[in-house]
Amino acid sequence: MTLSSEEVERYSRQIVLRGVGGPGQNRLKAARVVVIGAGGLGSPALQYLAGAGVGTIGIVDDDVVGLSNLHRQVLHRTQDVGMAKTESAADAIARLNPHVAVEAIPARVDENNARAMITRFDLVLDGSDNFETRYALSDACFFERKPLVSAALGEFDGTLTTLKPYETGPDGKPNPTYRCLFPEAPPPGTIPTCAEAGVLGALGGVLGSLMALEAIREIVGGFGDGDRGLVGRLLMIDARAMRFETLRYGWDKANPLNGANARAPA
Repeated sequence: MTLSSEEVERYSRQIVLRGVGGPGQNRLKAARVVVIGAGGLGSPALQYLAGAGVGTIGIVDDDVVGLSNLHRQVLHRTQDVGMAKTESAADAIARLNPHVAVEAIPARVDENNARAMITRFDLVLDGSDNFETRYALSDACFFERKPLVSAALGEFDGTLTTLKPYETGPDGKPNPTYRCLFPEAPPPGTIPTCAEAGVLGALGGVLGSLMALEAIREIVGGFGDGDRGLVGRLLMIDARAMRFETLRYGWDKANPLNGANARAPA
């Protein structure tokens, strides 16, 4: 796959980076990335993936644009209120970069459709807002052997990690799964929704941009020797204290995916 002269000029500031170059930019153009959720996390992630020149971007969302979304879901405009988020996001990406192909999927991810939904893509970004989707998606990515960049947004905090549990780490053990990090979902009603607790819009912009950065790192091949990105590490952001911390987590042999008593895929 080759870049046109217009694409070379468009991505020139990225191509000159020694960690990217022409080969890296071509890998971005050839990549197929799907983003689950075109909301507070998906909006900035989609913008930066499109700006970086990812060739094909899938957008999965079953919601419509609401006026209360707009303080954080910056991909959408006031005139898009009432429009399907997949349609609004596809329009925005077309305005931003006509070289990007968009596959709009107006659906909700669950354990019954997750594997079929992601199988055609190389990389998955989870910007969903509920644990049911996160577990279904992380399980599907394990069985389909797809790298997963997973983020969660709170009121004034957020987390980000990258999951590749189908591979082995430097210590010879399997990489951890999402269920190694969070073995069980909290009981329903324990975690307040965005509508109930509120959310800081700019924090979604920071975290969504970091999701795109992790995706670009994965596609290009890393930016340094021994670079594993956030595999086995959880980045935690505290906006109140303006503090970034990283927690290391490892493989739990009791997890049901690649543990000692691993279950077969449904």
